[in-house]
Amino acid sequence: MSPLFLLAVAALVLVAFANGANDNGKGVATLIGSRALPERRAILLALLATLAGSLAAVAWGAALLARFGGKGLVPDETAAEPAFALAAALGAAGAVLLATRFGFPVSTTHALVGGLVGAGLVRSNGGILLGGLGEGFVLPLLASPLVAAVLAGGLAPLLRRLRASSPAGDPCVCVEAVPRPGPGRKGTDALAVAAAPSIYLGSAEACAPPRSGLLAIVLPLARLRERAVAGAHLLSAAVLSFARGLNDAPKIAAIGVAAAGLGGASSTVSVAAAMAAGGWLAVRRVTRTMSHEITRIGEREGLAANLVASALVLGASRLGLPVSTTHVTCGSLFGLGTESGSLRVRMVLRILAAWVTTLPLAAALAALVAAALPAGAGVQV
Repeated sequence: MSPLFLLAVAALVLVAFANGANDNGKGVATLIGSRALPERRAILLALLATLAGSLAAVAWGAALLARFGGKGLVPDETAAEPAFALAAALGAAGAVLLATRFGFPVSTTHALVGGLVGAGLVRSNGGILLGGLGEGFVLPLLASPLVAAVLAGGLAPLLRRLRASSPAGDPCVCVEAVPRPGPGRKGTDALAVAAAPSIYLGSAEACAPPRSGLLAIVLPLARLRERAVAGAHLLSAAVLSFARGLNDAPKIAAIGVAAAGLGGASSTVSVAAAMAAGGWLAVRRVTRTMSHEITRIGEREGLAANLVASALVLGASRLGLPVSTTHVTCGSLFGLGTESGSLRVRMVLRILAAWVTTLPLAAALAALVAAALPAGAGVQV
């Protein structure tokens, strides 16, 4: 095995690990922020759902796998050069790991685009295709958080109305079994009791204790509604984490294909494993920023944010659009905070500053690596 091949595999694992460390908690941040789940259990849920999404990308991630090989952004001969992808990977990994160290949720997608640009400027002598950069990368990355903020800010108050209870008190569904005469037992004149269920709406006080029935089942609608919202919130977090794995794994796996000569499936599986490792070992600092330091999060607000983010990420994955799960998830939280008036503006400004610097930092690091690699460097297994 050549040293360049080993370096390419190491770069693949490093980017995937950095992605897991920075991104894994984003899908469940609303569960932690609303205290729906303890942090450790929420992170485990995110890890398993993300792993499932990453493995699903073996079958469904072909479009993103091709896009992040650099085609359409640099000339084809540059995109086919292993050293180009290697430099892009190392630049992206450095930028994401640095942000993770300081607890800033940044976009691995953004970092990969920066890495591709920086490596492309050096390896192709400045031959970046600006049309492909704008339409294929920049526009989806810029538009997605704005769309997420508007949709989440509009959906949250609609879900919040579910909390309103009836003016007459907490309504319940009451199921009461009323005794009635039945045929006597054989050889006796005794009457058997048969149940004739009666179902009606009423208050908890009216339904219980049972007035005349042998059995009364009281189902408080408010409690059922709360449990339904809690269940939907939990499911939405799992779906968002699945969508993140589906969207991110093929982008990173493209590095293994281009830089190390791996097959798409084997590269994606390797990425899934490294993302899971990073998502368990080094995820807590960014997760706490997302959960507690952007805005106040309730159960319904969390559900609204997750529904919007997962719909946008899944839709983008199917269309092969490189949206950032980070940008979409944070955009949803920004929309929630703006709508409720609880947005922590100072933290938002710090996050936005990290976003703005991610691409040029990754580009600069990738350019340095690309310049250090010898011309025509190739990978030999």
